[in-house]
Formats: sequence, C-alpha cells, structure tokens
Amino acid sequence: MRRYIFLIRIIFVGVLAHAYVGARLIPDAPISPAARWAALCFLLLSCLVIPAGFLSRRLPRRFSEVFGWIGLLLMGYFSSLFVLTLLRDVALLAIWLAGALSGRALPGAGTLADTAIAVPLLALCSSLLGLYNARRRAPVRTVDVPIAGLPAGLQGFTIAQITDVHVGPTIKGRYVDAIVDAVNALQADLIAVTGDVVDGSVARLSNHTRPLGRLQARHGAFLVTGNHEYYSGADAWVAEFERLGLNVLLNRHVVIDHGGARLVVAGVTDYGAGAYDPAQESDPEKALAGAPADVNVRILLAHQPRSAFAAEPAGFTLQLSGHTHGGQFLPWNFFVRLQQPFTAGLRRLGRLWVYTSRGTGYWGPPKRVGAPSEITHIRLVAGGA
Repeated sequence: MRRYIFLIRIIFVGVLAHAYVGARLIPDAPISPAARWAALCFLLLSCLVIPAGFLSRRLPRRFSEVFGWIGLLLMGYFSSLFVLTLLRDVALLAIWLAGALSGRALPGAGTLADTAIAVPLLALCSSLLGLYNARRRAPVRTVDVPIAGLPAGLQGFTIAQITDVHVGPTIKGRYVDAIVDAVNALQADLIAVTGDVVDGSVARLSNHTRPLGRLQARHGAFLVTGNHEYYSGADAWVAEFERLGLNVLLNRHVVIDHGGARLVVAGVTDYGAGAYDPAQESDPEKALAGAPADVNVRILLAHQPRSAFAAEPAGFTLQLSGHTHGGQFLPWNFFVRLQQPFTAGLRRLGRLWVYTSRGTGYWGPPKRVGAPSEITHIRLVAGGA
C-alpha cells in the first residue's frame, strides 16, 4: 500500500512539473497554434509514459523493453527540460530586477521567445550527449591508493572494481559482456563488485547477468549486495551470483595470501539491508570478526559510502563503494551530497581511505552528464602515515 501511495505522489508531482514547464514555455514560444497543440500533447504523453517506464519491469516482457526505453528516455529529457525552465525563470527574474533597479525596460518579447525555444533545444542536446555517455562502455579509471606500512609483497596489488551496473529495462547482456571483457583485460589480482548489479528478478534477468560468470582474476571475484538487490529479491540473487562463481561477502571476510603477504577482504550487506531482513543488518565489525590481528591491510566492500562511519573505527584500511553514480546528471549531483558523505573519488575519513566509484552502468534514464561511468583499476602502493 505504501508503494502505491508513494507512486501516486510521484505522479502528482510529475503532473505539476509538466504543467509548470508548459505554462512557462508554450505561451512565449514563437510557434504556430498547431505547434503549441503538439507541444501540449507531448507534455501530456510524457506525463503518462514516464511512470510506465518506471513500472516497465512489471509489464509483460514483450512490452517491458519498449515502455522502459521510451519512458526512461522521456524522463531524462524532461529532467533537463524542467531544470532549464527553472534556470530560465531565475535568469528572467534577475533581468527584471536589474531593469527595475536601473529604470530600464523588462525582458523584451524577443528575449522571452528566444529563451523559450532555446530551453527545449538545450534539453535535447543534453539528453543526446547523456545518452552517448551512458551507453558507451565505461572507460577504465586508474587510482593509486597509498597505504602506510604496506607489505612489500602487496606493492602494486590491483583491484578491478565495478559497481551499479543496473542490469534491467535498458541494460542487457551485450552491455554486461563488454564490461566483463574490459575487466578481464586488466588482469587484476582481485575483482570487486560493489552492489546494485540488477533491477529486476532472477527469472527476468538471469540471461543478461550470465556474462558475470566469466569474470577472472588471480584471487577471484567478490560481490556485496546493494539496495537494488533488496528491491529485486536479494536471497534469490545471492544464490544466482554464487551459482555464477562469484564470492558473495555478507558481513564476512576472507584472508588472501599474495606475494608472501596477506590482506583481509571483507564485505557488508547494503547499508539499509536490515529494513528488509534484520538478519542481514550491515555490520563492518561483524565482517571483520576473527580476522588475523597481524594483517594490517583490510579492505571493505560496502555499497554505500556512508558505511565508512562504522568501517573506520572497526579498523579497515580502505573501503570501496558505489551507489552515488557521481550524481549521474543535473540536478541529482547536488542532492547526493545530502545523503552520502562522499560523491565520487578517493577521500579520507580518519585512518580510512574511501573510494567511491561513479558506477559502471546507470540507473533510470540512460543519461550521464558531468559524471562519467567507470571501471576502476585500483592499485595499492606504499604511502605515508
């Protein structure tokens, strides 16, 4: 019941947002009456189809992909359209205030007309650029992490991290295949998959996640759950990931011997997993319980960056996370910072290094602007205290 109430609220807000855009752009646009009616019909259609894109995985398979693509593309376009319309109004208000203070005229009809045409065109350009950035295979980003007291045998130890692939309405097996090929080409010592692999059930998506079974690294591939695994049936997905040969770390650790040295690799369930299953409450201390005290390199795989607040006092050296997508596109990059301590890149929290990936796929609209996707190639190097 709560889910339906939430959906109704989202649709209501969406209708208001579409009405605002139409009221602010259509009357000022220098277009014919027929074009005005076409613009109005487009906004009405957008109101109807965007929710269908969100709910596409509940539709029969022959409809889900079509509605998923159309609805999510429209969502990405309208997001930019709404933001740019808002920015246009802010700019017009600034011009009006400047004119009122200086005694000059208000924004002229030419300014109103030009900006009313420019906004949808800029939104379209942003969406096309974002579509290209989202659909191309994520580039490899190399990051050196300086570790104080790093044993000589672990100098140059490499980890290939992928996260937030979001196999679902618009991301399918070919997309995943390309990611796996790129990861395997790195010949990393270890592969870390830090959650949000899927957006849908095992029954619908197992054919498209099958390429993950080809992931190869010297010490294997390790996976932790993200919040979207819990939306999609976490227990079934954990079993499927293990069937594919991935090592799933649910609040536990393994000790890896490498080059005559050892390191601990631990994983926690998603930060909010306890709300779905109290037995799976995320617990970095539990994940480290029983680890050898003389091993000072301790790596935690945790989907959300905010797990760092519990990981640092637990004694971890490095945390690898995702979840944020780096914001993915405007305006969401501003809102991410309200929920997570880190949005992207390598940051420090006390004695703990935290690397937050921008994600290897995307969620929702196939769109990335200002937040490129990545396959992260992490290398441990000796560093200062």
